[in-house]
Amino acid sequence: MDNERYSRQLILKGFGATAQNKLINSRVLVVGAGGLGCPILQYLAAAGIGTIGIVDDDTISLSNLHRQIIFTTEDLDQPKVKVAAKRLGLVSPEISIVEHQLRLDKNNIFNIIESYDVVIDGTDNFDSRYIINDACTFLQKPLIFAAVSGFEGQLAIFNVKDKQGVATNYRDIFPTPPAPGEIQNCAENGVLGVLPGIIGTMAAAETIKLIAGIGQPLINTLLHYNLLTQTQYTLNISVGHDYVLPKSKADFILMDENQSHSNAPIYEEIDIKRMLLLREQDLALVIDVREKHEFPILDQDKFLQVPMSEFNTFIQNNIEAESIVLLCQHGIRSIAAAELLQEKYGAAKKIYSLKGGIAKWKDHFLKR
Repeated sequence: MDNERYSRQLILKGFGATAQNKLINSRVLVVGAGGLGCPILQYLAAAGIGTIGIVDDDTISLSNLHRQIIFTTEDLDQPKVKVAAKRLGLVSPEISIVEHQLRLDKNNIFNIIESYDVVIDGTDNFDSRYIINDACTFLQKPLIFAAVSGFEGQLAIFNVKDKQGVATNYRDIFPTPPAPGEIQNCAENGVLGVLPGIIGTMAAAETIKLIAGIGQPLINTLLHYNLLTQTQYTLNISVGHDYVLPKSKADFILMDENQSHSNAPIYEEIDIKRMLLLREQDLALVIDVREKHEFPILDQDKFLQVPMSEFNTFIQNNIEAESIVLLCQHGIRSIAAAELLQEKYGAAKKIYSLKGGIAKWKDHFLKR
């Protein structure tokens, strides 16, 4: 251990070499190298967490840089995991960085998280959030939960027993996932750049406290933070009874599949090639459900613009096209619109949603 590197921590009363050794011998997995993940990773590496795993399947885009400050303009289009690992290695060469350049799903999550002591969820979508929670709960892995939206953030610690021997999980707050498009993420709702830095740093602090055994970590406690007023409050989390958790790995996969089949959508998510083919062959009506102020502005001869705020009124009229493709900025509102059409037409029409939205396929729209 490099005593000089960690000297300011080593001299802390109530911390010292004992706590520092706990950090060095710990293994922490950070899921998501985005707005939350970047400050979490930077401070955990600087603090001396011995092994840090990074999970992310995304590449760096220009819209990331206002909040994901581990990256620079020169890193655009590079994998987040590789760039983050390189930067962390420069901060603390003596720690181990494990790269997981993939998206966690029900088939790979157990193999990845089993070797870590603590998992931190810095994702921004509910599918990942519930998969991570259920797997960590089954494996009894401490889970640090962090989330941001707009000007507000939340933080909690799950799967750790309090003094009464009680441990809660994410489903004790939110038993079931919201419907697609019901709650916007930061890509849709926006986020002030400093907010994930604040909540991410808090999450790193809670991780360090939990591993080092100092202070009062947010066990069974949800912290809510408001940036505009600089106020925060905490809520005690109680064990709920209106959900079912998997009792085995096989049950974990089957439960997910059963839920998917029971709510199987009639609409289909497609990529840009399929959408362009449908449009060029005049096989589909393509509807842009973004609001009128959003960019880039698409050719209205090729794309019908019906803002989501007007969509319920629009579908009161009959749509003659047998195939309909919906698109938005990130592929979230288009799913919500697809479900509205599905509710009206059922299987009578072929309904599609552009997966990832215009942001993912922006170059294709700019070229045409």
